[in-house]
Amino acid sequence: MQIYIHTILDEALRQRLLAGIPDGHSVEFHEENDTDAAVRQKFDRGQLILGNPPAGWLAEKPVDLEFWQLDSAGFDKYKGLKIKGRAANMGDWFARPCAETIVAGLMALYRGIDALTLLKQNKQWVGHTMRPYLGLMDGREVVVLGGGTIGTATREILEGFRCRVRTVARTAPGAEIRSKEELLAVLPMVDIVVNTLPGTADKYVDREMLATMKSGSVYANVGRGNTTDEDALLDALRSDHLSGAVLDVTEVEPLPEDSPLWTLPNVILTQHTGGGQADEHLGKVDIFLRNLANLETGEALESEVDLARGY
Repeated sequence: MQIYIHTILDEALRQRLLAGIPDGHSVEFHEENDTDAAVRQKFDRGQLILGNPPAGWLAEKPVDLEFWQLDSAGFDKYKGLKIKGRAANMGDWFARPCAETIVAGLMALYRGIDALTLLKQNKQWVGHTMRPYLGLMDGREVVVLGGGTIGTATREILEGFRCRVRTVARTAPGAEIRSKEELLAVLPMVDIVVNTLPGTADKYVDREMLATMKSGSVYANVGRGNTTDEDALLDALRSDHLSGAVLDVTEVEPLPEDSPLWTLPNVILTQHTGGGQADEHLGKVDIFLRNLANLETGEALESEVDLARGY
């Protein structure tokens, strides 16, 4: 079969992939200097695909597509797409780095690390004058929005800080909160809300929810930017109703230069780096190879998804 690798890989990863592909397959790689036409031609020839090409290409793909391995966990832009072949995402590969990023951001906010970093750049020593303004993660009341892999990993880390964590999810096993109404009832007692929701939950964090949050609480988002009403969030931060926010994602990315989020002192921006790690692309190659082997042996695919349903 013809394999097309849309993800840009370095030479070491290309060799790793080629070494793991069984006989009988040919491979074409997306090259950085390819023209758009050349990329499209390679894509059209592919029967087994790794990477995230434009949704329109997949919608027009001939019926010979057998398998598509996304190189991301999320696939909001592909929801409802109908393809002939099967599809899988990256499962929990990005869950732990996303969870560590958002918890690190919360720690930085509570312990003043962001402010201390700026003071270091300006060679300002304030020392003991900051101490009364520092907070603790220990024992906080936390709600995690979403019971998927990122939400689960975030919960595990926060429980290590002796936080009392409750998960909001309609169907995920172990979730303590099942509806928006139940969530609104507990929010006035919650110190931290961590959003790990997919893009299908558009504006779930709305003005009513932010207003219901406990005064002085913190909001963190490592899900998708469109799940939050950003104007309402800005109002809550400017009025000091919320003491701060940690945002890995924003409604528009890259964040526009004129966004107030750049200058608000109680906001930490991690610039959608949450899923990043040194071996990020290695996981993409290895999961693709494992799923290729599963296809050949008839075994279940890792992290198979139903695009029509959105999960």
